[in-house]
Amino acid sequence: MTQTYFQKGFGLKAAVVPVLALSYKSAVVESLKQAGYEASAGDVRVKLAREFGFCYGVDRAVEYAYETRHRFPDRRIFLSGEIIHNPDVNARLREMGIRILPESTEAAARYAEVGPDDVLILPAFGVTVTEMALLSAKGCVLVDTTCGSVLNVWKKVNRCARDGFTVVIHGKHYHEETRATASQTLGHAGAHYLCVRDVKETAVVCDYLRGTVTAEVLLARFGEATSPGFDPARDLQRIGVANQTTMLMTETLEVQEMLRAAMRDRDGEAALEERFRAFDTICSATQDRQDAVEHMLDAGGLDLMIVIGGYNSSNTQALARMCAARLTTFYIDSATCIEGTAIRHRPHGGGDEIRTPGWLPEGPISIGMTAGASTPDIVVGDVIERILGLRGHSAADFVAPAPS
Repeated sequence: MTQTYFQKGFGLKAAVVPVLALSYKSAVVESLKQAGYEASAGDVRVKLAREFGFCYGVDRAVEYAYETRHRFPDRRIFLSGEIIHNPDVNARLREMGIRILPESTEAAARYAEVGPDDVLILPAFGVTVTEMALLSAKGCVLVDTTCGSVLNVWKKVNRCARDGFTVVIHGKHYHEETRATASQTLGHAGAHYLCVRDVKETAVVCDYLRGTVTAEVLLARFGEATSPGFDPARDLQRIGVANQTTMLMTETLEVQEMLRAAMRDRDGEAALEERFRAFDTICSATQDRQDAVEHMLDAGGLDLMIVIGGYNSSNTQALARMCAARLTTFYIDSATCIEGTAIRHRPHGGGDEIRTPGWLPEGPISIGMTAGASTPDIVVGDVIERILGLRGHSAADFVAPAPS
């Protein structure tokens, strides 16, 4: 029988690594790392977070996509949505002839063009159980790049649902990863889920648990973020809390504690063990990048922060949120956002991109920089060069700080 499902690549790493290096690596970033993640060119000091950019899961997913093109040079190759949330990476895949299918809540319509002779790549976020079943039935070649951290969440969510707990997911209900995770619960009879985006939404759930808001209020607020047939009175008796792997860790912990406290108030301390579970499912790479930014901010000495990543990247949004709470922060998706004395950026809290003039003050300046886990080094390097160019310098002028 011909193999149609691949989860570990094709053993073609040696063939694609040179292309990947040319497409995603940056000599500028490497020089900055060798200088201790900090260097100056003229009166511009650039400090890079110690953990930033591509994580292992993203690196693996992109590599598998390139291997797939190499393995099937003459076949139509589709990608189930963006492989990761970075416009540069997805543009390069399109240039290779990989077609990225648009988002759709109707699986049959989304994959209508995919036939048994085609190849379909599953993104790092994973796909829903319904989509997987439909694609398996088509008989096409499936290349599964689902991140190991996401698979770990699925295992815990499945266990929770199997044991009769409703899964409360801290995440964006419309995000590919959260949809895929939520779908894992539905293979168990009577299982349900509820998605809460933030502390504010969690407070509504807690108010219901404490009896201060009605089920009607809860359902009106979470209509699109609950499983079909969700009944608060029945389905919030026992809950297990998980999260989208790219959320802000501090907020996930707060969400857990808020729900734990509300369950304790309703059912008593003695009942918690039987009625409440919580899992730490933030991926290690996400946490490492958040920790690195926190350390850099705590060290001080920065005038502003540049956060680089796709505007639909949850982990990059979390980094921007952390930085914006501490100092002036510009969240951009590429070097093209820097337009001389003006910069286009996504404001903290979301919304459309805005343009800010006079963003780079005259005189000596210290700029902190980080990038989300789906941002390649080459994009970071291009941003650094664009900023230095505004002052008539380049990375070739970098001077590392004197040893302290």
